[in-house]
Amino acid sequence: MGQADARGSLLVLGDSLAFHGPDRPYPPHDDRLFPQVAARNLGVSVDLLARPGWTARDAWWALTKDPVAWGQYLPRAKYVLVAVGGMDALPAAVPTWLRESIGYVRSGPIRRRVRGLLAGVTPGIIQVTGGRFRQLPQQVTDHYLTRIVQGVRTWRPDVPIGVLTPAPHRSGLYPSQRPHAPAVAATYAWAQALGVAVIDIDRLDVASADANPDGLHWSWAMHEWVGLAVAEGMSAS
Repeated sequence: MGQADARGSLLVLGDSLAFHGPDRPYPPHDDRLFPQVAARNLGVSVDLLARPGWTARDAWWALTKDPVAWGQYLPRAKYVLVAVGGMDALPAAVPTWLRESIGYVRSGPIRRRVRGLLAGVTPGIIQVTGGRFRQLPQQVTDHYLTRIVQGVRTWRPDVPIGVLTPAPHRSGLYPSQRPHAPAVAATYAWAQALGVAVIDIDRLDVASADANPDGLHWSWAMHEWVGLAVAEGMSAS
């Protein structure tokens, strides 16, 4: 999503937080979404690569396999925001490869039944395991985040890069906060090693009911706060 703009763009590699409002997904050009708020304050346009549930691995694949990403978005980027890693840090009931493979189950009714069964047992499994397992292990997340930064800097060494810390949540589907604090600390350590600006979402209290109405996604006020924080962090990088 994005239009050519002489001012340059903010390239966002994200997940559903980049386009989901307090009640449902919205078109990426909606000016209330945090990428648009950030870009408006930076004086640029937005190019967005995002899907629900994307991890750092998905973002790397998108950046390198989609010719629009590396052929159009990256060349005109004035800033790059890595807004993945939150899904990686959510507690997991089953390995990510198994969850994602459900989309290939045939037929449709069987696929929907399997997906419903997994959703039904996920909270219980996470409670039993105490949130011990993540959607992606931290070392895998760090590996793909590093590849993203290295890839961007290979082609655009002059572009400032920022990263969002994993956002806290209060979702009944993921009834554990165990992976969150270590994931935030790992983000800081990784960013410092690579010279990437950190935009700390925890400081904005996104887990409160007012900011996080469905337990995972953000209110419009929260989008505004995150967008302003991104603009400030990117400007200073």
